[in-house]
Amino acid sequence: MGGGDKVVLVTGVSRDLGRRCARAIAEHPSVRRVIGVDVTPPRGDLGDVSFVRADIRNPVIAKVIAKEDVDTVVHMSVIATPGATGGRATMKELNVIGTMQLLAACQKAPSVTDLVVKSTTTVYGASNRDPAMFTEDMDPRGAPRTGYAKDVAEIEGYVRGFARRRGDVRVTMLRCANVIGPHVVSPITSYFRLPVLPTVLGFDARMQFLHEDDLRGVLQHAVAHDVPGTFNVAGDGVLMLSQAIRRLQRPSVPMPGFAVGSLGNVLRSARLADFSPEQTAFLTFGRGVDTTQMRDVLGFEPQYSTAEAFADFAADLTPTGGRTERALAGLAERLPSTPSVTADRPVDVRPALAVAPRPPASGKAR
Repeated sequence: MGGGDKVVLVTGVSRDLGRRCARAIAEHPSVRRVIGVDVTPPRGDLGDVSFVRADIRNPVIAKVIAKEDVDTVVHMSVIATPGATGGRATMKELNVIGTMQLLAACQKAPSVTDLVVKSTTTVYGASNRDPAMFTEDMDPRGAPRTGYAKDVAEIEGYVRGFARRRGDVRVTMLRCANVIGPHVVSPITSYFRLPVLPTVLGFDARMQFLHEDDLRGVLQHAVAHDVPGTFNVAGDGVLMLSQAIRRLQRPSVPMPGFAVGSLGNVLRSARLADFSPEQTAFLTFGRGVDTTQMRDVLGFEPQYSTAEAFADFAADLTPTGGRTERALAGLAERLPSTPSVTADRPVDVRPALAVAPRPPASGKAR
């Protein structure tokens, strides 16, 4: 624990990413104590984080906040897949009802002065009418009707309502791009771990990623700095889906959009990957977000660019294809480097072999 005075409650610590983020927050100098909350105990080491088994869907969470004299709440208990929760109905209940109960508890607790919510850029959706880059004041081109995207839109609405009712509480909402890294298990990482990657025929999605280390860093930063507002959080640059697949050295199978959706249902049933409607749309159109506010207002700078975050994720994955590409890359490494061209050494661009001019036609065929 740090030597500060903040008492932080972190939700969603049973999942590996939430557990690691809670430990990182506990290490910040401004933090005195961290309490991790979830319905099931985490499988890994929590370090200095105190674990309390509690369900945020239950009003008992208010008693936890009051008893521990919590002043900062970090809400990470928003799940993207229904796999381990028992289905879509349970997933929605955990996401939406859980957030409502947590916000109600925060509203009644006079000790709470700061609220940090991990949201996602999925709230912007993905369509062929999207701008090149979404800014924080933009709305999706079409309101989400189902799934994770709809849950996140409702959650953000409840958070904005809480901010209006408790104007004395600093509210920071972080719309994070797809988090990626060696330890991350999510719909997008499960997709990239498939031995053969289905793609949507005729489309090449734009992608941005946030490294798991940078997620921990931005949560630490948001807890320690009094900067309210909503911020897009992503690594620099954009990576096309085709580039990502080539760097993984895995084969891809272009398919019509409806076929990708049908295959996704099979993969989801087999628990190999989650192909929700928003995931399929993302793999079709992609998404880009502007991160100017993250740097200029929030004051946070990711350590990893999008390409670097993806490279770190891909480093431990075994290639399942691309034998030709690997052979060419190995050959290229063994070739001698090309000498540089300088201004004081002009290059002779004449052909090495001169071709004799063709004699004029004699007008008489042989």
